[in-house]
Amino acid sequence: MSDHNSNLYRLRHSTAHLLAYAVLKLFPGVKIAIGPVIEDGFYYDFDFSKADLSILKKHNLDTINDKALKLIEQEMKTLKKQNGEITQDWITINEAKRLFKDQPYKLEIIKEIETGKRDDFGKKGKVSIYTMGDFIDLCKGPHLKNTSEIKAFKLTSIAGAYWKGDSKNKMLTRIYGTAFANQKKLEEHLNIIKQAKERDHRLLGKQLDLFVFSDLVGPGLPLWTPKGTILRTELDNFVWDIRSKYNYEKVEIPHLTKRKLYEISGHWDKYKDDLFKIKSREGNEYAIKPMNCPHHIQIYARKEHSYRELPQRYCNTTMVYRDEQSGELLGLSRVLCITQDDAHVFCRETQLEQEIDIIWNIVSEFYKTFNFELEVRLSFSDPKKPENYLGDRSIWEKTESQLKSIAERKNLKHYIAYGEAAFYGPKIDFMLKDSLKREWQVATIQIDRNMPARFGLYCINENSEKEPIVMIHAAIMGSMERFISILLEHTAGKLPFWISPIQVVLLPISEKQSEYSNKILEELKKSNLRASINLKNQTLSEKIRNVELEKIPISLIIGQKEADTKTVTIRYRGGKQEKMIDITKAIEIFLNLNKSRSFSLTDS
Repeated sequence: MSDHNSNLYRLRHSTAHLLAYAVLKLFPGVKIAIGPVIEDGFYYDFDFSKADLSILKKHNLDTINDKALKLIEQEMKTLKKQNGEITQDWITINEAKRLFKDQPYKLEIIKEIETGKRDDFGKKGKVSIYTMGDFIDLCKGPHLKNTSEIKAFKLTSIAGAYWKGDSKNKMLTRIYGTAFANQKKLEEHLNIIKQAKERDHRLLGKQLDLFVFSDLVGPGLPLWTPKGTILRTELDNFVWDIRSKYNYEKVEIPHLTKRKLYEISGHWDKYKDDLFKIKSREGNEYAIKPMNCPHHIQIYARKEHSYRELPQRYCNTTMVYRDEQSGELLGLSRVLCITQDDAHVFCRETQLEQEIDIIWNIVSEFYKTFNFELEVRLSFSDPKKPENYLGDRSIWEKTESQLKSIAERKNLKHYIAYGEAAFYGPKIDFMLKDSLKREWQVATIQIDRNMPARFGLYCINENSEKEPIVMIHAAIMGSMERFISILLEHTAGKLPFWISPIQVVLLPISEKQSEYSNKILEELKKSNLRASINLKNQTLSEKIRNVELEKIPISLIIGQKEADTKTVTIRYRGGKQEKMIDITKAIEIFLNLNKSRSFSLTDS
């Protein structure tokens, strides 16, 4: 949550302090760390290693766990009713050291303020503190004026978290919570959390047999089953079908490169700690690629290009690898190997806006197919930190102005996020909200004038001169893994017909219809439909229940009446039926669903 002055931010920040206040009351000797506001709530980190936990025994608890949250919540409600003022004061560094002498994590922050490593709590040699009852915290604010203004809150979960996110530091206990202006909004939010748990893509992936993680392979490295591979292939084919209409060309690149390539591009200095590195037996240093753009640049640079050959549009669905910390990995949402449907356009300045319009059209067509509505985030540089970015500041200002103009011309809702740019150029990030109203960043368009300059890219123009070119980075799904996780949770695993690994399952009522059912299966497969048959000795209701659990879009029920009349009964996921349909007509319906890439099962 970026608006620090909003009432909701103040409410959640104050509730985080109330949480720390309650924990200190219940568990004397606990050490407190930090408690920021985050998206949809807040958290606070605690060190319970030297705390008095005797109160837990009174409530038949052995440790700080989810059940202990109710105990802490009750104490928070008791403290809230005291209607304590929440006030800010400024004290000297030495006063702060004395005040927090028994709180080592606060002392570490104070030392960083004193040495100039951080300035978020300081002001001319002083630090900001907030008081709530007899609880005092090192904090920059802002807060509510009184605990009586805290209306509706809930502690939601407990997790482990390293101090400062560094695995070399001590593991702390992180307590998450959320707060809203009233109980109704809180309950709506908690219902979304409940649905999110039920729709967790990790559970759905296992239930639908799409992907698996192996301890022997390693965390963050998903393995895709035959069904999951079908899903990936269909999505990738869709992106290619759209791109091919605009004369994109496929390229292929290796998965590693010499260090020198990334030194020229600037990635080595920027991301050297995030790279997987390899040394050959001859002593050469390589990196497993964390991005594809420098490789695609080398394809462009293989020869001189006339201006008549531009734009050059390369696309490449391939994996990149980033050395994320194990604690940051989460299902398909954050992995070590990321499949990108990556593209790079090399064009003249005069062609730039037209090429962005093309990419914008591709993005719009792709996401409209899944009933996603998009907003745009203009991810610009932080003008206060020019050292974080490549190239001249004037180029950045020109490019950002250009992107802003394009977004305004497109008349799509947009906003600017400073500091979110790539280090080589600003970008258009497309944002969507899923069925649970959660926001995700998906596709991206990035204008890059810096990397072409670093590699000396050009075309030969009308005057036979070397003319510098501009490069556009574009990804539609972005990370295929992450997009699939979003899609699974958005649809609760009920995938559209055209990307479902199994599209149609045949359900003969008894063994008598097996021969006819197998003939139907052959017809479906001849039409390139992904079909299977259930010949198990089960009742029809049992078979239908299995289909619903597997979330297969369409079942064909075949009883003796269907066998005698050479028809089928179509049962759509959810229960709607069409009885006694000729198989030729049924196949036509299914092929139309494929061709139209319909999101709904009954709209072809």
